[in-house]
Amino acid sequence: MPRLTLRIDFDNGSQIGHGKIRLLELIAEHGSISSAAREMGMSYRRAWLLTDELNRMFRSPVLETQHGGSGGGAARLTSFGHAIVGHYRAFEAQSMKLFGKQLAELERDLVDREHRPGGV
Repeated sequence: MPRLTLRIDFDNGSQIGHGKIRLLELIAEHGSISSAAREMGMSYRRAWLLTDELNRMFRSPVLETQHGGSGGGAARLTSFGHAIVGHYRAFEAQSMKLFGKQLAELERDLVDREHRPGGV
């Protein structure tokens, strides 16, 4: 079954999509920006910049961080951060309900990758 990914473009120019949502989910799971970044194959700096962007995007903070010491730092989603993830996943689920049949029809008409002209 094909997968539908969403990106929300807000009127103020802010955007949120599957990458930022997955980063938040991994931070919630691991309690760490660096662990989440590692699992996504991204640098800590990139992950930190994305989380900082998310925190600046909304009036309420999305996550809270503790600076590291000997045991390292920690990060956790706020209740608002959890709500963002929940809303986004609900949007995805509803979209699949609405468009799943059409996506399956499109997928049936795809050419296998190895049979594409030029192999691309």
